[in-house]
Amino acid sequence: MTARTPLKDTAEQWEVRATETPFVGNKTSVRTDDVVMPDGSVARRDYQVHPGSVAVLALDDQGRVLVLKQYRHPVAMKLWEIPAGLLDIPGENPLHAAQRELYEEAHVKAEDWRVLTDVYTTPGGCSEAVRIFLARDLSEAEGERFEVEDEEADMELARVPLADLVRGVLGGDLHNNCLVVGALSLSAALAGDGVEALRPAEAEWPARPFEA
Repeated sequence: MTARTPLKDTAEQWEVRATETPFVGNKTSVRTDDVVMPDGSVARRDYQVHPGSVAVLALDDQGRVLVLKQYRHPVAMKLWEIPAGLLDIPGENPLHAAQRELYEEAHVKAEDWRVLTDVYTTPGGCSEAVRIFLARDLSEAEGERFEVEDEEADMELARVPLADLVRGVLGGDLHNNCLVVGALSLSAALAGDGVEALRPAEAEWPARPFEA
């Protein structure tokens, strides 16, 4: 019997013969690389260069998840999401960024933090890496609320049982990437080894290295 090979993504960098950046935006850019294929041919690949993001699945003591409904112009929809945001500072500690986003978007703090999962959102066309945290032992944040603007000024806030989110995902009613991955990951963790088996909040993240 052949030994089972562990399933693990591995780092690899194919040769790039030429590169250019035809567009530079406020937070992201578009890069064009001429990449050498295994057969020696060269293929042009266009992709979005992204600083990375964090998201927070905040679970209260009643088993409800904190969710936000926000307008997303590229898909012309209001989506239910979990708190999330960009890693604005190169090398920023993702835990600190997640704590900031939970405070700014929901005015909530959490005492217990763990890494729920790490994902690349669309690796065929974007370099965005997202770390999704599980936050528990929630309470109202102290001080004044963060002043929101633009799309965030119209956000709705709710607390929804995890089972309802899972049903919404599988029923095709909920589409936000971080909410989908976060809800299904937590459901799998609870059905498996439990949340205590999740990685610590400061676990290393090769996709976006940081200082503790």
